[in-house]
Amino acid sequence: MGYAIGVDVGGTFTDVVLRGPLGEITVAKCLSTPYDPIAGIANGVTRVLAGVDPALVTRVVHATTLATNAVLERKGVRVAYVTTQGFRSVIPLGRYARVEEDRYDLRFTPPPPPVAAGDCFEVVERVSARGVVLTPLDLDSVRRAAAEIARRGITSAAVCLLHSYANPAHERQVAAILRESIENVVTSSDVWPEIREYERATTTIMSAYIGPIMASYLSRLSERLASLGVRAPVHVMESSGGVISAELAARRAVAMIESGPAAGVLAAAGSGFANVISFDMGGTTAKTCVVRDGRPEITHEFHVGGKGSFGGRRAGTGVPIKTPAIDLAEVGAGGGSIAWLDAAGALRVGPHSAGSDPGPACYGLGGSEPTVTDANLVLGYLSSASIPLSAPLADKALDRLAGPLGVSRAAAAHAVHEIVSASMASAVHVVTVQRGIDPRGYALVAFGGAGPMHAARVAERFGIGTVVVPAHCGVASAAGLLVADLSTDRVLSRLDATDPAEVFGALAASAAADLGVSPSDPGVRVSRSVDVRFKGQSHDLTVAWSPARAELEARFFERYEQVYGIAQRGEVEIVSYRVRVTLPATDGPAVAHVPAASSGPVGTRLAYFAELGGYAEVPVHTRDTLAVLSGPGIIEDAESTIVVPPGWTAALGPARAVHLTNSAGTAGRLTEEPHEQ
Repeated sequence: MGYAIGVDVGGTFTDVVLRGPLGEITVAKCLSTPYDPIAGIANGVTRVLAGVDPALVTRVVHATTLATNAVLERKGVRVAYVTTQGFRSVIPLGRYARVEEDRYDLRFTPPPPPVAAGDCFEVVERVSARGVVLTPLDLDSVRRAAAEIARRGITSAAVCLLHSYANPAHERQVAAILRESIENVVTSSDVWPEIREYERATTTIMSAYIGPIMASYLSRLSERLASLGVRAPVHVMESSGGVISAELAARRAVAMIESGPAAGVLAAAGSGFANVISFDMGGTTAKTCVVRDGRPEITHEFHVGGKGSFGGRRAGTGVPIKTPAIDLAEVGAGGGSIAWLDAAGALRVGPHSAGSDPGPACYGLGGSEPTVTDANLVLGYLSSASIPLSAPLADKALDRLAGPLGVSRAAAAHAVHEIVSASMASAVHVVTVQRGIDPRGYALVAFGGAGPMHAARVAERFGIGTVVVPAHCGVASAAGLLVADLSTDRVLSRLDATDPAEVFGALAASAAADLGVSPSDPGVRVSRSVDVRFKGQSHDLTVAWSPARAELEARFFERYEQVYGIAQRGEVEIVSYRVRVTLPATDGPAVAHVPAASSGPVGTRLAYFAELGGYAEVPVHTRDTLAVLSGPGIIEDAESTIVVPPGWTAALGPARAVHLTNSAGTAGRLTEEPHEQ
């Protein structure tokens, strides 16, 4: 077994983890390079490979926010949309749900559609929902559309014909003609052949929109790694938590939109607790997800670029994407989040971030705005990081808030810390309380460069009595990449399939081919599920497949009651068939570091705790010197810092994870509604 590298590119830091043949771990945390993410990756890879022959690297796994950022910043390529005659206005008309401040804006202007109205084209054809050809395809109409698209200089096209999931023949003919003059052509029947025309169209459009960018990026990344001597295949994390080859990722770019956050959830799922809340706080955002019975919650539709209450993204406020993704709630709250005063003089934190350039003021790279990291340094929670920190610069930044607020510097810093903790609690609220889940029965697994500093405070708001901080918590997402399995998904809507086994077989064969395996190969796992609904209803729920009709219906009834709180019975129908093919990762677990005999704290530090009335001298430990610590206190990692407030006890657990417990945790205020800041 050779070396494996995990790379996670975030908004502030690029994390690189090298796992050796015996499971030994080497990490590097570098500032991200927004102008060229590959430069930051090369820097990190060079650092972890110091003294290691690059030729011994056998696997590189990458998670990136490049696809997400391209959509959010509208930096994709220009796309032509080709559809059935009479339906070209589906995309320009779109769909938008007003939330929060939009509700009362009399001058509200909805966001522009993903494709301009003038770039939507029609071809003459029509297929029924059962796949019957109602109107044959007019090839001349396709050639006219292709000529006009080429004349406009558009190099990417998305083809989504009505009901092509039932019969893709027309789409394939259209694509063949378009490819004669257009470089990149994506069809909905290849991307995600599922019912719901608008969602299928936007999913196809987004794949065409970011596909060329992802293909170019992954090609350049492979070349740059090769120049460093790393010629191992590059794999990319999918939104659903699986890993696919870079070549497949370039073809199915839409599956990469939630690539970045997924790896961290996998790391949380491997914490040793069956039911956990993943809490990932980096430099730019904080993300949460529920893991039940060791499996992350999966959604089959999410919205990118949308708005929403308390960390959630409301349906209709962004671009809907119909691919599997780990179900996350996310808020713009991270170590680099900027604290500011609104027009009324109220203190706000985020969503804007100082990022890596210029970064927080204490980085000494030119930033001057007060950030969460600056506040934590003023409070005494931080002393060092992956780069040197300047306390005087942090003091100066926080004074910009303290003066107008008429409070001390420490009080201003504490307010920033409290507000950002409340903002992150809103994301936990979305994935638990809003979904009928009592978070007090879960452990909060905290990671990311800033997560362990805020985890206990977030847990207190919900009465969560256990917080787990894994080893290498500051680079947990990159480490999680190395335990992710190779996997890919397929779906097909069939309202009248007479032989489900045949449908599942075809889907499994197609998915397995993408991984270069056969469904019957040793170790290959094939999981099957179906989307089921009550006959006459519009929406469906996904349940595990069973060929026994009674058992399948029982699973649907149970799931229906769990989601809607209503025990209902009636005639049901199968809408879509789903397959996930998985080839388990071969990388072994990390070797557990054996800590030195506990020698007590390595020092003390003045840190601010409201319960103590201000600053107090508290013990500072490392994981190697920690046995049991009764808060208040601080545990310093190489990549992160753990704050142990009064009332909490910290102890070193298996695999060097730090376990924080609070016996009074059940006093949490579950009925209190978090407020987004």
